[in-house]
This record gives sequence, C-alpha cells and structure tokens, in this order.
Amino acid sequence: MEGYQMVEDKLNELGIPFEIVEHEPALTTEQADSFIEGIEGVRTKTMFLTNRKKTEYYLLIMDDAKLLDMNDFKEKIQANKVRMASSESLMEKMGLPPGVVSPFGLLNNKDKDIKVYFDQAIVDEERMSFHPNTNEKTLFLATQDLFKYLEAIGYEYTILDV
Repeated sequence: MEGYQMVEDKLNELGIPFEIVEHEPALTTEQADSFIEGIEGVRTKTMFLTNRKKTEYYLLIMDDAKLLDMNDFKEKIQANKVRMASSESLMEKMGLPPGVVSPFGLLNNKDKDIKVYFDQAIVDEERMSFHPNTNEKTLFLATQDLFKYLEAIGYEYTILDV
C-alpha cells in the first residue's frame, strides 16, 4: 500500500482528524515551511538516530528551527554515542527515504524497536505538522491526537528537554 494511504487509513480508523496540504516535493525544511506558510501548527523535524553499534534506534521530534546538541541528547537517553542513522537503516526500519522521516513511518517498523522522543518545547503546542510518508504532502494534527496515534500503534514515547 502506498505510504500516504496507509497513514490516512490508520488515522481514519482511529477517528483522528487531520488536515492535508498538497505541494510539490519538499527537499528541505525551509522549502516545506514555505508551502504551509500561514497554517497553524508547529513545524517539526523528525530525526532518525542510532547508537554506535546500530543496536538501538531513536526517533526524535522537535521544532524544525531548533538545533540538536547530540552530546546532551546522548547523555539524557544514556547512550554511548548517538548519530544520524544511515539511509539504509532508515529504509530497513521505517521503509522511508531521507527527507520523509516522521512518526508515520513507525507504521512500517514491524519490530517495534524504535524509541520515540519529543522535545519538551513542542508538546504543549496545539498542533504539529509532518510529512505523511511522502514529501509531497504535509499533514497537520492535534498534538494529543499524535500521542493517541503512537499509543494505538504500540509505541510509548518520552518527553525530554533537548
């Protein structure tokens, strides 16, 4: 099933309302932001990270304008070393190419072995935006509905100050 359709079907199944904005492929967060200018909702970036031995995987969701201090994040999650996961690992674990990473890729993670983290700075926002397994659309949904979605597909999440 096509990536976006899987997301739409799951959200509809869960009774979660969402708004979709279609646009040309967004290759950067700046470009994506330009396509959704004026629409309410925090612009997120979702990073797919791994430890040195590629035995643990992490999905970190934060404001797209914020920079991540990898050393601070590594300390907070008690990992030896954290880095961006390879595009091969991203495809293997989430079935996604680079530039399309979002919590919706977790639908493809059969092993349920990715730990999900949110930056404290965005969890009080009313709505968030993500690419729904394609960079040709941006999906907006209520933050609390995103948490409901994660729980429904079998993921716990941790909120950290990053």
